[in-house]
Amino acid sequence: MATVKGDVHDIGKNIVGVVLQCNNFEVIDLGVMVPAEKILDTAIAVGANVIGLSGLITPSLEEMVNVAKLMKERGMNLPLLIGGATTSKAHTAVKIEPQYDHPVVYVKDASRAVGVAQSLISHDLKADFAANIRKEYELLREERKARAKEVKRIPINKARENPALTDQAWLDYTPIKPSFLGRKVLDNFPLETLVERFDWSPFFQSWELHGLYPRILNDHVVGVEARKVFADAQAMLKQIIEEKWLTARAVFGFYPANRVGDDVEVYSDETRSEVIHVFYHLRQQAEKKRGGANNCLADFVASKASGVADYIGLFAVTAGVGIDEHVARFEADHDDYNAIMLKALADRFAEAFAETLHEIVRKEAWGYAADEALSNDDLIHERYQGIRPAPGYPACPEHSEKGTIWSLLEPDKLIGLEITESFAMTPTAAVSGSYFAHPEARYFGVGSLGRDQVEDYAHRKGWSIEKAETWLAPNLGYDPEDFAA
Repeated sequence: MATVKGDVHDIGKNIVGVVLQCNNFEVIDLGVMVPAEKILDTAIAVGANVIGLSGLITPSLEEMVNVAKLMKERGMNLPLLIGGATTSKAHTAVKIEPQYDHPVVYVKDASRAVGVAQSLISHDLKADFAANIRKEYELLREERKARAKEVKRIPINKARENPALTDQAWLDYTPIKPSFLGRKVLDNFPLETLVERFDWSPFFQSWELHGLYPRILNDHVVGVEARKVFADAQAMLKQIIEEKWLTARAVFGFYPANRVGDDVEVYSDETRSEVIHVFYHLRQQAEKKRGGANNCLADFVASKASGVADYIGLFAVTAGVGIDEHVARFEADHDDYNAIMLKALADRFAEAFAETLHEIVRKEAWGYAADEALSNDDLIHERYQGIRPAPGYPACPEHSEKGTIWSLLEPDKLIGLEITESFAMTPTAAVSGSYFAHPEARYFGVGSLGRDQVEDYAHRKGWSIEKAETWLAPNLGYDPEDFAA
């Protein structure tokens, strides 16, 4: 098992490993950021029966395709298991399975890993199991093609005529100037103040206990286990805070900015004469039948042509500084449970820090919602003005835009938060993104993209079409092979 090259997330993979070991499988976990060649070389060297790949960020999906291709090139016949937060049965069927002549199986969660693995190593079960999976995936591909033909997309130029906000709309809104321009660092932010901002539901999901907090504690199926894990979490939280296991750090900043087309120019100062960076955004191309807009994040920043002075905010937070030594201590004691627990709680601290910092920004640092008074439940349900989208998420699915945030804020130098070649953040307990302040700013999903927008995006970023298609692979509304020379 391995988290593929470019990716550093392994909570889910670790849980799968523990479950398999509890069912008499020997698991060789190669860790994170593992190149395809090392995965395959090790599998051959140890005589593995199955290879398992994990990944969280969307570029990992393409790396999994690469692993499958390499397995075919080497003439391998080991079954390949696919798992991770951004993976899916549809992606496995459409993108990965066709690259390899032997079983490729999507494993939704750890509870299913044992049954799948047992079927794939069984002389009696493997053939029928593999044949059924192949038949299921062929049907999925056919259904996917049929649905793709039904989706009505409009040309990108027409979509741009239907933005979320027009220049006219900005006549009724004057952007608030932030209290400072440039960046600021918050170091050693008090962890105890973040606990009250925890959204506990994702914590239980990381343990594959599905349900909303606090109702999950009394769930008739998983309630007993949920209460046990929750009690253990409370005990570890006390240790984390009292013994200062983790350090929370953030860097955030505000910059003069204006929209130009679907992009946002960032300026060196209020004269707006020098462009220091550009954020490249994508626009929805789905045909809107009920008067909805073809949204693009750039719509929520005033256009340069309007003459309105607007701003953009950026942030990067981590609560994972110091985690490695404690995880290593648990792993040295073969205590996988507490190693996973610490990672899961560090993720909650990071998300709570992002939530807390956004509130500081709204009420003080940017101050566009100075009178805001919201409960933690309101915050979890995002009942505030403005948004904080992150690269890799539906409104801005292309991860390389994170590089621009790093160029401006320098989190690697200032708070010890790095990014990999695939723009995964390390330490993994981290959140980064942009702040948009306009009252009409909303989250949305870009959805499937037409070839015309992909070509345009590649041109704007100075990329080849092939590079753009690689980074935008999960959002392509067409098959690149249909356009191959």
